[in-house]
Amino acid sequence: MNFKDKKVLIRVDFNVPLDKDFHITDDTRIRAAIPSIKQLLERGSAVIIMSHLGRPLKKLKEDGSIDRERFTLKHIVPRLSELLGQPVLFAKDTVGTDATKKAKELKPGQVLLLENTRFEPGEKKGDRELAQKMANLADIYINDAFGTAHRAHASTSVVASLFDAKHKSFGLLMEKEILNANKLLNNPERPVTAIVGGAKVSDKMLLLDKLIDLADNIIIGGGMAYTFFLANGGHIGNSLVEKDRVELAKNLQQKAHQKGVNIYLPVDSIIADAFSEDAHTLVANSMDIPDGWMGLDIGPEAATAFGDVIKKSKTVLWNGPMGVFEMPPFAGGTHSVAKSVAEATANGAFTLIGGGDSVAAINQLGLADKVSYVSTGGGAMLKFLEGAKLPGIEAIEG
Repeated sequence: MNFKDKKVLIRVDFNVPLDKDFHITDDTRIRAAIPSIKQLLERGSAVIIMSHLGRPLKKLKEDGSIDRERFTLKHIVPRLSELLGQPVLFAKDTVGTDATKKAKELKPGQVLLLENTRFEPGEKKGDRELAQKMANLADIYINDAFGTAHRAHASTSVVASLFDAKHKSFGLLMEKEILNANKLLNNPERPVTAIVGGAKVSDKMLLLDKLIDLADNIIIGGGMAYTFFLANGGHIGNSLVEKDRVELAKNLQQKAHQKGVNIYLPVDSIIADAFSEDAHTLVANSMDIPDGWMGLDIGPEAATAFGDVIKKSKTVLWNGPMGVFEMPPFAGGTHSVAKSVAEATANGAFTLIGGGDSVAAINQLGLADKVSYVSTGGGAMLKFLEGAKLPGIEAIEG
């Protein structure tokens, strides 16, 4: 594409965590968007950036108004300016008078960040009128926000539909995400091991079903494992369980068995007498947890067994923690798996960290550069791996 002297509207994902003083605590997503923005600047365009931050319309103030101070993208400007090595202009609205005026006056080589798209009620509804106002700001549209590709929002799929094929494209991050996911899905090197964690089976049901057709080994950890133990006749005490998913857990194991896929559940658990980091803890057999106690992490035997499987793999997908890793006493299992995935990578495996809490764990341990690819999109990567069509991708591919 010829970007010279063109105004380019780029949708990125700057939905980053902020502390109580509005300082960015993890800038991974901002850094991931920098290559696309820099390339657009190098190719002579004026860059207009759109993103959302948080859920301002769900977390209103007591008087029912939007908490603009908490959710404004102005908090992003200093770090973005630093990473780009140039000042970034800021518009106080998304498509209003300030955004329109500043976009119109923007010169090639300059960068303008628009205010949080989710301050606009029409954003999540996929409002066409709002999307048209966004489209009017620029000549070309680029979607580089993989993290929101599974949403049919005004700033993702709807605005893309208003540009013809010659005036819209994916960004470099979106390209990386799609290529790495496809590397896992299409003819991966075997054995393939999928590590799936998190609280609920219901959240990962479609993914597990898809993985049975793809993987040689499936490792299950986190709260969701206890629904499988209950399905297998275990006693799980007060552990998290989805009783309405017990039959599903049985069916998934049966399907895996029929296809010759190994399912690994944690043989032991770190159990606690309360959901608290100050709770008393013990190591117990996962099939025999006493009443009043709950499993909050995989145990040492499970960590060793999982590590052995991971290190022998040639392709690894990891989505979801092995325990309540935000609490230090229950972070060991997740950290152990992270180290095993890094070791598998060093042994020549292709390893994909599929978004969400797994990314936080990898970053916490400083291992992000020791794995093949860390996805920026938790929900989007999940949907992509499940085989769903993502509106943000379809709108560009046409």
